[in-house]
Amino acid sequence: MSTNLIIVFAMTMIIHAAETLSYSARLAGVRLNKIAVALSLTGIIVLVSRTANMVQAPLTAKFVDYARDHADNELLRQLRIIILASSVGTLLAIILFPTFIGIFARIINRLEATGSIPKLISSVTFSQIKRSRKYIRLPRFKFSQYRYLGISKSFILLHIVVTSIYTVGVLASLYAAHLLPQFSTTASQASGIINGIATIILTIFIDPQLRLITDKALTHQEQRNQLGKIYVLLMTSRFLGTMAAQLVLIPAAYLIGYFVKII
Repeated sequence: MSTNLIIVFAMTMIIHAAETLSYSARLAGVRLNKIAVALSLTGIIVLVSRTANMVQAPLTAKFVDYARDHADNELLRQLRIIILASSVGTLLAIILFPTFIGIFARIINRLEATGSIPKLISSVTFSQIKRSRKYIRLPRFKFSQYRYLGISKSFILLHIVVTSIYTVGVLASLYAAHLLPQFSTTASQASGIINGIATIILTIFIDPQLRLITDKALTHQEQRNQLGKIYVLLMTSRFLGTMAAQLVLIPAAYLIGYFVKII
């Protein structure tokens, strides 16, 4: 792989790992009865990952510029490698999920005490970082225990679909720009067409259900005991969504191309 592709691969992996690990922060907040602080921390994680995504986009666009004088299948291969990075990052987050529950619990307590992220960062010492090793936990998954969690199959399927759409939003627009060089500028800025569809589905169907699951966990002990398993199930569906993104990439690019030509 080229140096640029390695950089984009690493950034994509970190972005998706960070976003997926936000479930650890939510669960830590529920267990500490400090969900407001946890959601604030989650918002910061998402903000940082999306800012990194803005830096990643122009680096990815270089592949399109290079592909103008080279074979089409080389660009497609590079985009699929980037999608693979999202799957690797999500899988890494699932493995680290038990460990980061403890780490985020510590961060939430410190954030509540210091009152701000800058003060929290400045208060961290090397010895505290070394002691964080005690939070390391290995995941133990038994698929049979995820069968009766009250999460509908249609919700899981919808979560997979939305994740796949989000994963390819920017990449599909860049590939559409390559397929339609006469509309390349318009197509490269049209990721909102794909992401807009995903946002509508997310806002109407996914977010309310996630909030309801979290609220129930705050008031019902049984739901609280199952919340970790529910989040693992949702992270797994997110991983499947990044895998399904490999199938969505080309249709999404042609959909963007269709809208670009009729605008």
